Amino acid sequence: MTAAERERVAGMVFGFFPAQVVQTLARLGVPDALAAGPLGLDALADRTGARPGPLGRLLRAAAGLDLVTGTADGFELTAGGQLLRTGLPGSIGNLAQLFCGDAVWRAWGELEWSVRTGEPSFEKLTGHSSFAHFAADPALNAVFTEAMAEGTRRAAPGIVAACDLTGVGTLADVGGGNGTLLAAFLDAHPDLRGILFDTPSGASDLVVGERCEVVTGDFFADVPEADAYVVKSVIHDWDDERSVAILSRIREAAPAHAAVFVVEPVLVDEPAALGAQRTLLMSDLNMLVCTGGRERTEAEFAALLEAAGLRLTAVTPTEASGYSVLRAVRRAVP
Repeated sequence: MTAAERERVAGMVFGFFPAQVVQTLARLGVPDALAAGPLGLDALADRTGARPGPLGRLLRAAAGLDLVTGTADGFELTAGGQLLRTGLPGSIGNLAQLFCGDAVWRAWGELEWSVRTGEPSFEKLTGHSSFAHFAADPALNAVFTEAMAEGTRRAAPGIVAACDLTGVGTLADVGGGNGTLLAAFLDAHPDLRGILFDTPSGASDLVVGERCEVVTGDFFADVPEADAYVVKSVIHDWDDERSVAILSRIREAAPAHAAVFVVEPVLVDEPAALGAQRTLLMSDLNMLVCTGGRERTEAEFAALLEAAGLRLTAVTPTEASGYSVLRAVRRAVP
């Protein structure tokens, strides 16, 4: 055993410590309070509703993590700390609050139970599915919606570039949340019209404009008709049976010429390559404890599409985001 190897594994053991520093800074609103410039400890305590002594200890830890730095005028954000501000391009402040917040945090604490049972521990702890739990709490739902939008903003340019919409008049974004991705498609294609489809709680804080129709409903029941469909970060939320149900509803609604663009990260098949997909492997376990879904390989996606009456025609990795666009079309079903 080398000292370096011990240090590497110890870093995993204590990895939740800095995660909670990040989450607590974002939750208290420290990054937003420092947006205009440095503030002293007492002023920050007033802004955040925290006690000065414990807040100072948190800020000292944050300084050690290079999220803030001390100046003659108080504390100010570093480049890393700026990423925790809300509403900025590239921000991950809401992402930190969601994944290191109460319910998801406790669900990960029950990972062993989920591995033993195959069931999402989130439901064991809260009594509800993750989506129902978020929808019942407006403040938490706002954090969830913005956290999803934060990741989508970064990935959107690559996704839009990877989807060939030649001849497409109307694009439906199934499970499209607040419309961040669909808005990127509409900006890139001035003649395109959009349909944003999600549950009433999912389609909140909308960012789409006048060329978009908002339709609320249940994608397990039916989806609107469109010339093409994009389905981002939806299929990994569900087990195989329910994933096939969603894709089947899309196939039933889709005209014969329609293309379906499933946007998800794709797991590699080669065990030796898994080291390059550590974030995705953790996401797979997050699906296990939170939703009962999973991340999948290309072959597993192809099987889902086949079972839903669709045929996988291309897999295009996008730039810089880790997502791939899996293009599918309707296949003849006896």
